[in-house]
Amino acid sequence: MSDKEKLYEILGELLFVVAKADGVIQVEEKEVLESYFKDHPYGEDIRWSFNYEAKRNTPVDDVYNKVIDYCKHYGPTNEYQEFIKAMEVVAEAADGIDENETAVMQSFSQDLLTRFKNDIDAMQS
Repeated sequence: MSDKEKLYEILGELLFVVAKADGVIQVEEKEVLESYFKDHPYGEDIRWSFNYEAKRNTPVDDVYNKVIDYCKHYGPTNEYQEFIKAMEVVAEAADGIDENETAVMQSFSQDLLTRFKNDIDAMQS
């Protein structure tokens, strides 16, 4: 598996965290995930990892921490903009974005931004 494939599997896990943030994955969230990534080059990887975590009912915090750890390891990439857009699409699918989903989206951006800024500062020291 390439690093890029793994990155998109991680996106599926991140979308699981967003969908499960309010306690339950709604049918609308699964449907939008299917349609949004239908023609995506890594759509199968994204859907597979989302469904895997959903079947296992893995604790959201565990999955989130795994996602952040991998993204920190992977480093800065333009794909994170796509991740943020995908989170918004999934969160919006069922009754709009609630505060738990918003918190996940903000944490993802903030956690990575903080990490990458610290990495840059360390390199300049």
